Amino acid sequence: MGAMHVLEWAIDYPERVQRIAVIAAPAVTGADQIALNSVQIEAIKADPNFHKGNYYDAKAGLGPHAGLALARRMALLNYRSPSELNQRFDRTWQSDINPLGDGGRFAVVSYLDFHGNKFTRRFDANSYICLVEAMNSHDVGRGRKSVKAALGKIKAKALVIGIDSDRLFPIENQKLIAEHIGSELLGGKLHTITSEYGHDGFLIEHEKVGPLLAKLLRS
Repeated sequence: MGAMHVLEWAIDYPERVQRIAVIAAPAVTGADQIALNSVQIEAIKADPNFHKGNYYDAKAGLGPHAGLALARRMALLNYRSPSELNQRFDRTWQSDINPLGDGGRFAVVSYLDFHGNKFTRRFDANSYICLVEAMNSHDVGRGRKSVKAALGKIKAKALVIGIDSDRLFPIENQKLIAEHIGSELLGGKLHTITSEYGHDGFLIEHEKVGPLLAKLLRS
C-alpha cells in the first residue's frame, strides 16, 4: 500500500514530489490479487465471532481471532516464494509426532500458525478488511483515461524495483510502471532484485535495496 500511495501522490501532485521509490508494487491491483484478497476477507467474515464487525464489546479472547489468523496465513503464503518455503522446511515435522495420521504437524504448518496467531495480538479484523479493500480499489488509471496515461503524468525522479520471485505482485507489474512512467528512472531502468524470499524480499534484502534508495536520495 505504501507504493500505491506514492504513485497517487506523484500523479496528483507532480509539482510537490521530487523523488519516488516504487518497490514491489503494481500500478493497478489485478484480478489475481483481488481474488486472493477476497478469500482472506471471507475467512474473517466466516468467523462466528465476527458478528458483522460488531465484536468490540466481546469478552477478551472472543473476537474474530481465528478468522484473522487464517487470513494472515493466506497472506503470508503470497509474501514468500515456493522455493524459499521448500528449502526452509521441506517435509520436516514440528515434533517427533508423525503428521500423517498421528496428530503431529509439519514444520511449515507450525510456522504459519505462529505468525497467524501472533498477528491477532497486534491487529484488528475490521482494519484488516478496510485496508485489503482499499488495496483492491487501487488503479491509477481510474478517472485518468488509462494506466499508461496516468503513469505518464509523473514528473518525479523514480526508483522502480521488482523482486524476481514475487508471486503477490509479479515483476510484470513493475515492468509496466518502468516502461510508461513519464519521468527519469534512476539508472535508466527497472531494478530487479534476485531473491528467494518472494514479496518479502523488499524488506529482507536490505543490502540490495538500501544502496538503491540511498542513491535515489543523493541524486
